[in-house]
Amino acid sequence: MGYIAHIRESDGKIQTVEDHLSGVQALAEVYGEKLGVKHVTGLAGLLHDMGKYTDEFKSYLLEAVNNPDAPPKRGSVDHSTAGGKLLHILFHTDKLSMYPALLAEIVGNAIISHHSYLHDYLSPKLESPYLNRVEKALDVQEFERSKGCFFKLVMSEAKLEEYAAEAAKELEIYLDKPSPATIECKLMFLSKFIFSALIDADRTNTRLFEENIAVESQQDRNVLFESYYEKLMKEINAYQAREDAQTPINLLRREMSDQCDAFAEKPSGIYTLSIPTGGGKTLASLRYALKHARLYDKKRIIYVVPFTTIIEQNARDVRRILDDDAHILEHHSNVVDDADDEDEEIDGLINTRQKLKLAKDNWDSPIIFTTMVQFLNTFYAKGSRNIRRLHNVTESVLIFDEVQKVPVSCVSLFNQALNYLKIYGEASLILCTATQPALDYVERKLDMNADA
Repeated sequence: MGYIAHIRESDGKIQTVEDHLSGVQALAEVYGEKLGVKHVTGLAGLLHDMGKYTDEFKSYLLEAVNNPDAPPKRGSVDHSTAGGKLLHILFHTDKLSMYPALLAEIVGNAIISHHSYLHDYLSPKLESPYLNRVEKALDVQEFERSKGCFFKLVMSEAKLEEYAAEAAKELEIYLDKPSPATIECKLMFLSKFIFSALIDADRTNTRLFEENIAVESQQDRNVLFESYYEKLMKEINAYQAREDAQTPINLLRREMSDQCDAFAEKPSGIYTLSIPTGGGKTLASLRYALKHARLYDKKRIIYVVPFTTIIEQNARDVRRILDDDAHILEHHSNVVDDADDEDEEIDGLINTRQKLKLAKDNWDSPIIFTTMVQFLNTFYAKGSRNIRRLHNVTESVLIFDEVQKVPVSCVSLFNQALNYLKIYGEASLILCTATQPALDYVERKLDMNADA
């Protein structure tokens, strides 16, 4: 029997470590391509479970299957350190340029943290939880076995060095891209993006294995958005054919809606949409978003709204107009259980309850309605459940309704996240409100487009 990554609950089928690592690598590369860092994220996928190539982990997993009433303590076998340690040994040396060393740190941190949350590089006590982990003394025989199995069954050492060299080039290009952010800020967001890509790739591959699905079919978003746009225009045209369509207020609504349609042809960026209350902001912004998504190949449309009551009303209206329940996701406190879900338990044998968790919270839906709290949590809150969806916020159209409701204490963080999405994430961001807020009177200013 080879080394085991997971054992399926329904039939006891084994997923080998090499199959899992290769599967997670493939998904992580797809996610990383959004930022031009496919080899960086792929490297995290390749090495994240290298520590499962041990007799200790195999015995632990088989014991859990054979004694379900008295299984060994979950998480009692450390399988997350080995991959990060290997990167540290190979690339974190003084003889190399800074890029391989930085690569070892940010990818290694994602690997050692993938069953908890990103480790600090420096604590208030001037200790490094990251270094403490990658320099941790592992059983020499088991570590050498893990390394040997990886190089034999997954990727040779020479190929790994070539792959890491490509990743280091991507890292250099990423850091050289013009941006108002500091290098520390750039690395912070990149670290979170890599972690997000790894977490989602790991959970998605595990869920597909558990559900016995080889490849998950992907719907053509452009075709879907085209059909949505046609349904929306049918609704708008029907409204404009009504007897009261020529009243002054309705003529103004029509003019603003038409302007949003025309504005959708502009390149992606950060723009403002100032429409008075009652001006038809929701449908006008949806019209913009659907057309812009088709023209610029965006993957999803995300509405960020301050209050759950508004979310539920807007989502209900959009579902009715687009005649679709399956592809419109609401993610807020009324419909999602936000209990702590660090995934410490998911280390090989998963049950039905855990399988359901694996399928949630990555925001891989065409249209999403969420709150400002959930949006900011994606970037800044601790927890793998929050950060998992970060990579899916890229390549999106984001509509921020009532943006003046952003708490003053969060404005700088909000601006940082939007600037990252614009410059690196190929996102288009629309700030909607009847009264535009003062987002520039803070240290970290918003990188608005000139024609906003």
